[in-house]
Amino acid sequence: MSHPNFPNLFTPLDLGFTTLSNRVLMGSMHTGLEDRDATGEQLAAYFLERAKGGVGLIVTGGVYPNKESGNGAPIHKGSFGWMDSDDAIPIHAHVTSAVHQTDTKICLQLLHTGRYAYSPDCVAPSPIKSPISPFPPKELDEEGIEKQIADFVSASVRAQKAGYDGVEIMGSEGYFLNQFIVTHTNKRTDRWGGSYENRIRLPIEVVRRVREAVGTDFIIIYRLSMIDLVPDGSTFEEVVQLAKAIERAGATIINTGIGWHEARIPTIATSVPRRAWTWVTKKLMGHVSIPVITSNRINTPQVAEDVLADGCADMVSMARPFLADAEFMAKAKNGQSALIAPCIGCNQACLDHVFSMKTSSCLVNPRACYETDLSYEPAAIAKSVAIVGAGPAGLATALVAAERGHKVTLFDRATELGGQLNIAKMVPGKEEFFGLIDYYAAQMADLGVELRLGTNADVAALKGFDEVVVATGVTPRDPGIEGQDGPNVLSYIDVLKNGTPVGKRVAVIGAGGIGFDVAEFLVHEGKSPAEDLDLWKREWGVGDPAETRGGLRTEGPQPHASPRQVTLLQRKKQKLGKGLGKTTGWIHRAALKMKDVVEIAGVNYERIDSDGLHISYGEARENPTLLAVDTIVLCAGQLPERSLADALEAAGITPHVIGGADVAAELDAKRAINQGSRLAAAF
Repeated sequence: MSHPNFPNLFTPLDLGFTTLSNRVLMGSMHTGLEDRDATGEQLAAYFLERAKGGVGLIVTGGVYPNKESGNGAPIHKGSFGWMDSDDAIPIHAHVTSAVHQTDTKICLQLLHTGRYAYSPDCVAPSPIKSPISPFPPKELDEEGIEKQIADFVSASVRAQKAGYDGVEIMGSEGYFLNQFIVTHTNKRTDRWGGSYENRIRLPIEVVRRVREAVGTDFIIIYRLSMIDLVPDGSTFEEVVQLAKAIERAGATIINTGIGWHEARIPTIATSVPRRAWTWVTKKLMGHVSIPVITSNRINTPQVAEDVLADGCADMVSMARPFLADAEFMAKAKNGQSALIAPCIGCNQACLDHVFSMKTSSCLVNPRACYETDLSYEPAAIAKSVAIVGAGPAGLATALVAAERGHKVTLFDRATELGGQLNIAKMVPGKEEFFGLIDYYAAQMADLGVELRLGTNADVAALKGFDEVVVATGVTPRDPGIEGQDGPNVLSYIDVLKNGTPVGKRVAVIGAGGIGFDVAEFLVHEGKSPAEDLDLWKREWGVGDPAETRGGLRTEGPQPHASPRQVTLLQRKKQKLGKGLGKTTGWIHRAALKMKDVVEIAGVNYERIDSDGLHISYGEARENPTLLAVDTIVLCAGQLPERSLADALEAAGITPHVIGGADVAAELDAKRAINQGSRLAAAF
């Protein structure tokens, strides 16, 4: 029986020897637990929550089949992240036995990183160093290639013994198998290089031999790069040829991979339009008879349903949305889509953590990957909780406290929820923050939180509560520049929230996250590229792989001209944007460069007058210069807003001070939500 709202999403998928309960794959995400969880217990808890939530199929984070394929650090040995010996089988069995308490199926992703491996033992088809790894790879000889194939097979057999329903063989994103496929990284002239037939021999052999080893009743997913986004990448004709060969070799499902890690085009960041790549997968539909999965920036049930209804794929892969909300599928099925915590594509707590060798989590859900040490159990004693400030810190505290059974009253002098999220949502490419605010509003209503908006809470209003939380946020820091009170000077709040008009020539003072946000706001006009796929593709130079090799437009990126001349300045003498997100900072820097934003570091702000901004350089204040601009925007940092906290303490009330009111650090929603959630979990 089909679901009334999402008939395609909840249609079972018959694979012949097994059936998936719906058309949603929880895609592979490396969380960092793979490297640290020596028993599998933490990962078992993490996956079990998602399985209980009703996802049809799970693929684990990448697991290495041998020492050449992984990071090589001693911390990794004896952990979940390796499948190079039988010692790994009982560790993985904890995960499969947990998931199989439900109807969800689970596959192990076999990840060979090739030249991307952060190890001196890394190997590749040719000795071409990756731009994102410090180690030059060793070129494999015939014997070495055969060993890699055998190790894929052995790891697959161990996965079967550990209770997995199948494996996903990672053949995309520029990893080992993908490196053999394209001439960008394969310069060989033997039977593993040269012609396209030779270059695809390795992935085909891996799939064929794995199928021979595991038999017929075992899922084999092949993750196929459908658009490489690198020079000398595959054409669509070649993609189809490979897909057909992979099907003949014994794959059960083909999953979509988009772009290499070294590609200079964003693929999953929040500034990428929703379902931006489903058109690529749709091109393959009908060329193979096995199910095809599409992926990337699919983050709501309705988006997923529309993708399936449009015939783009047989199944959708969503990865980070299941970090954001383990109950994604259950809420969709029960008509509670508004209560699904949205993935906003920020990468701050997931990919940024992983690439910094930390355990992953989620900005909107701090429990993700911390299921064994952060719980929201019903409170033994219901308390009355007052929270002042309806920004991310206050909202997170209210949500968790109310969920646990406390009676929560939320105050804010503004008339709308969201606090500084209402500033972030105005930046082109950050429209997902609208959905995050809507989610919090829906949760407040569902949990019965009493809202007192438009209220300036004082000490008298807060007396009598069992717990008082001050989440009053930040105030802009005063940079102390002579002339900053002039009519040509605005704050970032004026620009992003109040919509104050800005001139054609603008100087932005401060090049932190807010400075970059303001600059991005100022260089766009009209519809945001994040909400217009054709515009976004032109801006980043994305083409059709049927027309241009690798999906890169011959003419390159063609962004619209900026409506303003923008100069971005900072006092520090270092690269602008150095403190931006590890996996997204390059996107912001590239976006401003495409718009011809001038970046200046190491300056002193001498004064502001009607002519513009006067600056000098260095400690000696040399080379005095006038920037003849119409508007100066101050983005010079923030300070905690602690006046209420100080008044409460003076009155003998000890509040909990969280978020920006505790530590002012840019617009740090990740820290604020984590801090608020953990505080409420302890009430």
